[in-house]
Amino acid sequence: MLALLRSVWDEPSPPNPPVRVWRDWALVGVLVPLAVLEGVLRPELPWRVIAVIVAVGLVPTLLWRRTRPLLMVAICFVVTSLAPLLMGEPPSEMFTVAYLLILPYSLFRWGSGREAVIGLAIMIVAAGLSMVSDRAVVANVVGAFAVMFSAITLGWAFRYRARARMRELDQVKLLEREQLARDLHDTVAHHVSAMAIRAQAGIATSASRPNAATEALHVIEAEAARALAEMRAMVHVLRRNETADLTPGRRITDLEQLAGRDRSGPSVEVEIVGDLDDLPPSVGAAIYRLAQESVTNARRHARNATHITVRVAADVKSVYLRVSDDGDSSLMRPTAPPGYGIIGMIERADLLGGTCVAGPNPTRGWTVTAELPRTGPTT
Repeated sequence: MLALLRSVWDEPSPPNPPVRVWRDWALVGVLVPLAVLEGVLRPELPWRVIAVIVAVGLVPTLLWRRTRPLLMVAICFVVTSLAPLLMGEPPSEMFTVAYLLILPYSLFRWGSGREAVIGLAIMIVAAGLSMVSDRAVVANVVGAFAVMFSAITLGWAFRYRARARMRELDQVKLLEREQLARDLHDTVAHHVSAMAIRAQAGIATSASRPNAATEALHVIEAEAARALAEMRAMVHVLRRNETADLTPGRRITDLEQLAGRDRSGPSVEVEIVGDLDDLPPSVGAAIYRLAQESVTNARRHARNATHITVRVAADVKSVYLRVSDDGDSSLMRPTAPPGYGIIGMIERADLLGGTCVAGPNPTRGWTVTAELPRTGPTT
């Protein structure tokens, strides 16, 4: 039990909470006139002017509910519990103050473990003082605590859901790092094998061809430089804790395997333009994986699609990929939250210093575009 309490106390805050968005300002803009309007329409409200001032004055706390959740909870619940004691009658019996339930939700959604524990204690004490001063009946006490704990439970549920999704993303990244480690082994092994073969050939022909050793050394030097470049780039990615999916042996020419038509899906046309023979293995593999993932998504999700086009082109600096289909945009993939396939594609392009964008066309179909630097990842 002690370990459980310690783990709750040491629970960190969720990373990168949203500061403020337009919806927050809209909420404030709606609640302020709503509180004033309620004060005007309810002449029987005790301490009506004070009640409206309290309700309106506490509305701005919603703007800091994610970044300072404990402080905002403390301000609101202390004010609403002390006001009845100072005035002799409850000045905050307004329907508008129901917005205060957003603060317990935000505390357990965005606060740390110790902030949640301290905030819960403040809320319980404040609610108890308010009920004692109001001489509330048992049914009202039970109902008030039930509503408050419902907001707390909702915040905790959304927090758990976000954390579960982060764990799934971490698992995806871990699998891709394992794939990257295998790629590092295969790439380096290929170049080292080439160096060993050239060295053996130079030794075998050195007696009859004196220049064979020099030629072999030039080839070995070039292979060693390529091996070191690939190793530096991939190790750099591992140290940055980023991800990749560069299947060994895949090249631009393997895109032709995607062409054709399956039994029930749309046909796939592959077009390769430009000189792509000297691409680094990482770039060629990434282009293939991006195209493969895009074609798979189109075949799986594009409704009424009859044709998928895969086009790869290159210039002296970049390699360009475009995959599009003619499916019904209104019946296609859900827009949020993005699937792990799209996330992996974006990360894969970002790994190599490029970009990847996926989205519906203005009229019909879905398009994935990617641009990768021709030289591959920079160290």
